[in-house]
Amino acid sequence: MPELPEMENYRTLLSERILDQPITGVTIEREKSLNVSTDVFRNALIGNSVVYIERKGKHLIFHLNSGRRLLLHLMLGGMMYLGSEEDKPDRTTQIELDFSGLKLWFIGLRLGYLHLLTSKETMEALSDLGPDPLDRHMTLEKFTGLLKGRRGILKSTLVNQHWIAGIGNCYADEIAFIAGITPSSKITGIAASAELTSKLYHAMQSVLREAYQGGGYMEMPLFKEDTHTGGFNDQCRVYDREGEACTRCSGKIRRVELASRKVFYCPDCQTEV
Repeated sequence: MPELPEMENYRTLLSERILDQPITGVTIEREKSLNVSTDVFRNALIGNSVVYIERKGKHLIFHLNSGRRLLLHLMLGGMMYLGSEEDKPDRTTQIELDFSGLKLWFIGLRLGYLHLLTSKETMEALSDLGPDPLDRHMTLEKFTGLLKGRRGILKSTLVNQHWIAGIGNCYADEIAFIAGITPSSKITGIAASAELTSKLYHAMQSVLREAYQGGGYMEMPLFKEDTHTGGFNDQCRVYDREGEACTRCSGKIRRVELASRKVFYCPDCQTEV
């Protein structure tokens, strides 16, 4: 599933290409991906344009010049592709938006969605999300406060979108590795140590920024000439690296299951708290 770095990468690349371009066509192949009828959706978009793209956790928010919003969540298996009709991927598309000849296809939205909302409805839809880890207000002090009183293990906490928004399986493991803490460590133990809390905070910041700058780990280019998206996959230290040598200590990366989630870590250089 696309996580914060993937969606931030999409946001940046799309902002460079579709802003202020009139929407001249809308094709809907799966009505369940919408929250309104196809006629309402189509009429609200055609003739308007996207003036700004915002990200909140794993969501993208397309701001229309009409004041309406498009709220996107790709969920598991979702992706986007941008290009001309000749570039159309050989996959079933659920929604197609035509920006005066430049087409944006939404693929794999059987679990995801693209909802047409007002500004207020958008805020309400996202109200249960935790703060964004890369928000300028996410200081070490605020992060320390978020950890206080939490229970459970590190992996489950990091992927809890109600606690903090945008981190999924991949980056939870990468963050734990950089912090030198096992994903199964107890949050109470981490919160009790100012040193471990600081390590975790700075690991979160560095991993997410590095991953975004590297194009994220999901190798799904946004357009034909896109060689940036997915570039971080080769830079992952532990995720999906079972049996490979640890880049820090040369130990062997292990895969286990925790709370029905796959977890990758190095048992030799990550400490259990």
